[in-house]
Parts: sequence; C-alpha cells; structure tokens
Amino acid sequence: MPKDTTAMLSTLRASARVSQRSSAPIKVSAKKLVAMASTSRLVTKSDSEGSLDTCSTPDIAACSEVKLDSLEEDTMGRSWYDALRPQFKREYFIKLKTFLKTETSSHEVYPPLRDVYSWSRLTPLESVKVVILGQDPYHNVGQAHGLAFSVLPPTKLPGSLKNIYKQIASDIPSFKPPKTGDFTPLAKLGVLWLNSSLTVRAHKAASHSGKGWETFTAEVIRAVVSREDGRGVVFLAWGLPAQKTLAKIGIDETKHLILRSPHPSPLSAHRGFLGNGHFSKANAWLCDQYGPGEEVDWTVLHSSPQ
Repeated sequence: MPKDTTAMLSTLRASARVSQRSSAPIKVSAKKLVAMASTSRLVTKSDSEGSLDTCSTPDIAACSEVKLDSLEEDTMGRSWYDALRPQFKREYFIKLKTFLKTETSSHEVYPPLRDVYSWSRLTPLESVKVVILGQDPYHNVGQAHGLAFSVLPPTKLPGSLKNIYKQIASDIPSFKPPKTGDFTPLAKLGVLWLNSSLTVRAHKAASHSGKGWETFTAEVIRAVVSREDGRGVVFLAWGLPAQKTLAKIGIDETKHLILRSPHPSPLSAHRGFLGNGHFSKANAWLCDQYGPGEEVDWTVLHSSPQ
C-alpha cells in the first residue's frame, strides 16, 4: 500500500475510535477504512505520477491547509486540471505563482486560497452550458469565494448582484430574488461564473490584473469551446472587458451564442443591462439547440436553501 495512503488510513482509523455520542471505541476494519476513504474521495489518484488528490471535492473547507505551491493539484476540479495542466509549466504561470507568493506573504488576498478554483469544482468542464465573465474578485472582507459576482451569506448584496437579480426576475416571472447572493446552485447546473482575474489584494480593485490570470482564464474559455463533444455554450459578455476577451479568443459564433450588453454595475446597468433579456435568451437557445430540459433553471437560487 502506498505510504501516503497508509498515513491517510491511519488518520481515519484514529478518528473511527471515537464516537461523537459515546466514549466507547468503534472497531473498523482496514478494508472498510479503504472503502470509507474511497467514498469520501479523501484518497484518490490524481495523475499518472501517482500523487494523491486530497482536496478535489466541492466541500473543500474540510481539507487540510492549502498550499500555494500545490494549489492547482490540491484544489482544482479534476476535469479542469487535466485540461489546463500544460499551462502550469508555462513561463507566464510560473511568474504568476511567484507574484502570488509575494502578495500572500505581505498582504491579505481574496478569495481564500481554497476558493480560488472553486468554480472548477462546482462546474466540471463537461457540464458547462453558460459562461458568465466577470473582471476581478470582490476586494472587501468576506465577499469573494471564487465565483464571479457571487457572495456568501451573510454578506450584503453588491449593486451588480442586485441588478442581476432584477434582470433574472424580468426574464423569468417565477423567479423570486433571494436575500443572499450565493450562485453555487447555478454553478452546479452548468453556469460557469468566471472572473478574468482570479485573485485580488484586499481593498485594492484590479490589483492582480495584468499578472497572468487573464492569459490563464482565456485558456479556460478555450477549453470550453474545444471540448471533445463539440457542444456549444452561451456566453454572457457584460461590459467591454468581457466582450474584448471573447473577441481576442475568437469564439465561433456559428457554434456558440454570445450575448453582449453593458455591465450590471449600478454605474452602467441602466445603459442596457437592465432589459437585455439575456437569461431567457440563453434558455431559448439551449432549448433550440439541444432540446427541452437543457435550459438553466434560474429559479434554483430561491428554491435552494442558502
């Protein structure tokens, strides 16, 4: 048995000796411990080199301390890791990681490291139906958690998010805007909430722009449009930066749908974001291309406990 697996099983065995409701020891066989480890995905093969992936589940908060050096291997969803792995050895990405080491050693950086790639765990590559492009993460305490525009409760809803809710409600009459701003339920349905820059220094907007993230997230988009199944997706490009990103990549609009409008920011939403009909248009295209049932259930936000 591999050394790392043996250590993991030892930890599980030690934990199994204690009952949460009783001081009596619990006897668990080695065979059952292996099954437990496999089921919980605490022990899974990650690549041909035989390393172990200990943090690839959506509930990564329960994982051990996340290290920047192995952030991709430890926290990225497997389908994305496999598709993007060549990027990790490229010069731009090595420079980006060096920059992040300096930043995290001297400044607070958002989102927490464990959440930088949360989008990849919640929305596997093969499940992407809609891609929504943001710019950089929210830069205040307790806001960013790895999904563009999204915030975890009890964080107050940012203005852009409020406007997103207004437009969904306008498009989908049955939608009831929730009081919280967590887009995790939609991410699980195939909506990829992707910022062009995946980290930011606390209280300093766009502080990690131009450091390499934009090159990387462009490769994320390329991975989506070059999937083996050839399936098309809907891109919601809100604001000029998102629109320029897609133009630079060169999305084939005979295969994919790009919906463009101003950004949902309170500074620009009244110029054409509100009233853009993007959510109903995205569903109409998905239904037309792939049949009934392929639409996104935007109402899951108010029907899921948050």
